[in-house]
Amino acid sequence: MTTQRTSGRAKRTAAAAAVVAALLTTAACGGGDDGGGSKNGAAGFDAANNKVAQASEAKKGGTLKFGAAQDADSWDTTRGYYGFMWNFARYYSRQLVTNKTEPGAAGAEITPDLATGVAKVTDDGKTYTYTLRDGVTWEDGKPITSKDVKYGIERVWAQDVLSGGPTYLKEVLDPKGEYKGPYKDKAADHLGLKAIDTPDDKTIVFHLPQANSDFEEILALVSASPVRQDQDTKSKYGLHPFSSGPYKFASYSPGKDLKLVRNTNWKASSDPVRKAYPDAVTVKFFSNANDLDQRLINGDLDLDLGQTSMSPQGRTVALKQHKGNLDNPVSGYVRYAVFPQSVKPFDNEHCRKAVIYGADHVSLQTARGGPVAGGDIGTNMLPPAVPGAEGQKYDPYELAGANKNGNVAKAKEELKACGKPGGFSTTIAVRNNKPVEVATAQSLQAALKKIGVNAQIDQFDGSQTTGIIGSPSNVKKKGYGIIIMGWGPDFPSVQGYGLPLWNSKYVLESGNNNYALIKDKAIDGLFSDYVKTLDDGGKAKISTEINHKVMEGGYYLPFVFEKFVNWRSNRLANVYTTNGYSGQYDFVNLGLKSSK
Repeated sequence: MTTQRTSGRAKRTAAAAAVVAALLTTAACGGGDDGGGSKNGAAGFDAANNKVAQASEAKKGGTLKFGAAQDADSWDTTRGYYGFMWNFARYYSRQLVTNKTEPGAAGAEITPDLATGVAKVTDDGKTYTYTLRDGVTWEDGKPITSKDVKYGIERVWAQDVLSGGPTYLKEVLDPKGEYKGPYKDKAADHLGLKAIDTPDDKTIVFHLPQANSDFEEILALVSASPVRQDQDTKSKYGLHPFSSGPYKFASYSPGKDLKLVRNTNWKASSDPVRKAYPDAVTVKFFSNANDLDQRLINGDLDLDLGQTSMSPQGRTVALKQHKGNLDNPVSGYVRYAVFPQSVKPFDNEHCRKAVIYGADHVSLQTARGGPVAGGDIGTNMLPPAVPGAEGQKYDPYELAGANKNGNVAKAKEELKACGKPGGFSTTIAVRNNKPVEVATAQSLQAALKKIGVNAQIDQFDGSQTTGIIGSPSNVKKKGYGIIIMGWGPDFPSVQGYGLPLWNSKYVLESGNNNYALIKDKAIDGLFSDYVKTLDDGGKAKISTEINHKVMEGGYYLPFVFEKFVNWRSNRLANVYTTNGYSGQYDFVNLGLKSSK
């Protein structure tokens, strides 16, 4: 999950971002209330972080009010890729299986939704069979059938019309790319994708060419939602998706506002996942993040749809004056610098390691917002919520320990080992619309001067990421030896996080995310072993091994295991953060204390 799954923020100077970061660290440690809540009904600081706050106070009724600093990339279940869109889309879409509606780590586990149970897996992990529940219906009252589920999945193949969303289903079910998609399927009976059978309206069977032990996690993504063929408006579907969930679209003005109301044909008895507390759910879009934060603090809105932290200005005020309304979850993202091997001297691992040792890791953390708003110092590349992760316990370069302020002597040893004892010059590439990233680049630049590495900073248009740093030929041409970026899991596994970053098959000419250009047979082999391993313990062990191999190669300098500072209103009940959505609040079962 790329960092583009975030709310747009107003541009600020890098210097201001660094100053605010320092302020935040101070505010977080000192000012504000004691975090125990307040007379106005706030639950208390971190009251909903990996635990349920005010569950018993949720009432049926009322309007749940979201605010957002940007709209979704698309509300079409096939096309949406922003993390908040996946979370919100469960109001109007259902899947065969979904994430559990539980706080913390349990929220990343899979539970039946449209299906009566999790998959019956046979044929050495290559065949998955599901039976649909009784009483599952569309917003017009017609039954949801296995063919609707199949058709919704087939839309992923229509990339020429419905681009933008995840394509795991396409890669797992049709690795040779033989199926042309539902819009090019000329068969009168629409037999469609051969890998999916629908022997009757209640049964759906998936035939994987090769086993993939994360297949149910992939089916839990909203891209596996059913779509009814006669309601498919193709590229316009995101303007008014046809509901299979407890709410349906009432109105939507892109970039302005969105309103969902109850789907009266949804039956609570058919849905073990969704409690559907509010009568309506609204979203108001803002062009300025500071305006959004002010509305949250004023009590006009209940929470931020984007869920990627309040902006620095609002965050500072909230930490000082309204701490009881805040939660500080680990986000699921790792923020880092990465070293493309195509740019000399980063083809030499000792030159890469010189930068890792030369960096001041406390300064980098401060540039990101400090321990509260930025996160714990990153010591490796696997997010804490991914099975097999070891957090700061695995710190091969002692980035959070002995070398937290940098180790000039060790860095110079590495420079000597890579044949650059006097240092070298390079360029740091960073997005110009991410002030915190620019501040991070400046921190790194200053630290590297102490070891003789002269780094200039090149700010590029963040909206053009795919063609600038996503093009290996452009990276080489520009001499980008260091790229600043971040990544979070599409689903909580080493495959859902690391495959696009570290597997040689994912080095692309455009839209590349394997910026380091890692082509390591051992890492590729471990990924191949992972997808064939069906037991959770074995998968976690391989996940750990992959992370170790990546760190041993010195391809990355992790900055932080990112944390958020998110707002919840005094009205919210049954509120909790979940690993299923990278530390966001679990939207689908939020309630209000009063129906007014």
